[in-house]
Amino acid sequence: MPLLKEKEKFTYQDYKAWPDEERWEIIDGFAYNMSPAPAINHQTIVGNFHTFLNVSLRGKICRAFMAPTDVILSEFDVVQPDVFVVCDPKKIAEKNIQGAPDLAIEIISPSTATKDRREKFNLYEKYGVREYLIVEPEAKHVERFSLNEAGQFDRREIFDAQQVISLKSLNQLEMPLWDIFGIEKNEQSLNQ
Repeated sequence: MPLLKEKEKFTYQDYKAWPDEERWEIIDGFAYNMSPAPAINHQTIVGNFHTFLNVSLRGKICRAFMAPTDVILSEFDVVQPDVFVVCDPKKIAEKNIQGAPDLAIEIISPSTATKDRREKFNLYEKYGVREYLIVEPEAKHVERFSLNEAGQFDRREIFDAQQVISLKSLNQLEMPLWDIFGIEKNEQSLNQ
């Protein structure tokens, strides 16, 4: 999975020199190839998250972004979350985001599942991402990790596609997950 490029530790300067047609992330100086391109269902869910957040945040200080947008956490940590929200305008530069987003969302695919659950989990916790969502497209559920006052992610919460998730990092913004997964709302399961 990692290291299709060879070097002891990569930096943001190395990253900037790589060809534009290649998509990479650097975590703790290790290069992770982001190929192949995500599946259609993955991209549909990314689009649904981004659209919902864009509309919901219109006129507010927070802004929603999606990959491929570089998030520079350090010289050795550059990632492209599938979808993310930044509420500090000072972090938004012309070509990238400089610092941790408030909300990071990763949609799991077979080639990225381990990295999203291990390396990115640890990275987002380390740099203070307030809320991290891991989305399982096939199982149609969302796992949420919220940063506590000690700077660690709390125990995982799981939401299925028939639930509404209140985003803690965005003042309890309510997101109906059936819209995100593109399925019909099941009134019966919502009333139980």
